[in-house]
Order: sequence, then C-alpha cells, then structure tokens
Amino acid sequence: MQTAVENGIRTIAFPSISTGIYRYPVDQAAAIAVKTVKEFCIRHPDDMDIVRFVLFDADTHRAYDHVIYEAKASTAN
Repeated sequence: MQTAVENGIRTIAFPSISTGIYRYPVDQAAAIAVKTVKEFCIRHPDDMDIVRFVLFDADTHRAYDHVIYEAKASTAN
C-alpha cells in the first residue's frame, strides 16, 4: 500500500493470497490482510479511496466478512 501511495495510486485490490492451491488457512489470511489494511488506513486516512479484497469463492468471502465485522465491532467499542 505504501508503494501504491508513493506512486499516486488511490485504489488497490488484493486477492486472498495463497489460500487456494497453496492451502494457507483462509481465516488466518483474512485476519492478516484486514488488520494490515486497517492499520495502514488509520495511519494514512487520506491516501486511499478504495481498498478491495478480490475473493474467489463463498467460503473465502464469508471468512473475510467475519473478520471485517469483528474489526468494525472492536473499533466501535
């Protein structure tokens, strides 16, 4: 994300890296990805317009939805 910002890129998309054929646990990948993006956006609130996760299947989508929901809930408290 820092490299994107340094190059004037304000929209970025990330796949769920290595959770397909390499079988990295989707729940762990989602937690790492969402935490990393959230922390970057908190530190750089005006640098990104859109951060999108590109997810291959319904199970991956559910895992990311769960982590995002939990991240929002922890921010609200």
